[in-house]
Amino acid sequence: MSLLTKIFGAGGKGGKGPSPQEAIQKLRETEEMLTKKQEFLEKKIEQELQIAKKNGTKNKRAALQALKKKKRYEKQLAQIDGTLSTIEFQREALENANTNTEVLKNMGFAAKAIKSAHENMDIDKVDDLIQNITEQQELAQEISDTISKPVGFGEEFDEDELLAELDELAQEQLDNNLLDIGGAENIRLPNVPSTSLPSRPAKKEEDKDELEDLQRWAMEAM
Repeated sequence: MSLLTKIFGAGGKGGKGPSPQEAIQKLRETEEMLTKKQEFLEKKIEQELQIAKKNGTKNKRAALQALKKKKRYEKQLAQIDGTLSTIEFQREALENANTNTEVLKNMGFAAKAIKSAHENMDIDKVDDLIQNITEQQELAQEISDTISKPVGFGEEFDEDELLAELDELAQEQLDNNLLDIGGAENIRLPNVPSTSLPSRPAKKEEDKDELEDLQRWAMEAM
């Protein structure tokens, strides 16, 4: 009887196999058991190795016997390593299969829910509803555009006439500015006094010269 048969049972022709969850749990228990067996064999190998070293020169027979046991333990350990790899692979496959089963089950449940939600929906009614919503949105946009336009309350003016009038006002203002400038040139300056300016004692020669220059300018301006 194989190891897997011992774990899962023979199972008759009509017998129902274990569920994925049960099989995964059994495989985990087997992995734990084999791991403990590994630890035990590793200790036994180390013990036999120490015995062989100790009796290598004193008792060759005992040393050889210890090495033989060590080899048997190592062979068992290698077999357990292979078995663990196989069980680990099988457990991961079962876990993936179980996950996929649950995912598909939930997806089927969701599909049924979607189907149930769509049972009372008529595609023609949906199209009519969407068309109605679109029309209402367009109407709302037209109303917004109309409200946002400026209202003159019946007072409509010709924009060209207003621009022409504005040009006339600007030209008139320009003419007035030019007239103001021309009038400033014709302003008559006051006459220079004909009488001599009173003289005062000059403290310095420079003051005297400045006074003479001022009198000379006044005479020339007359």
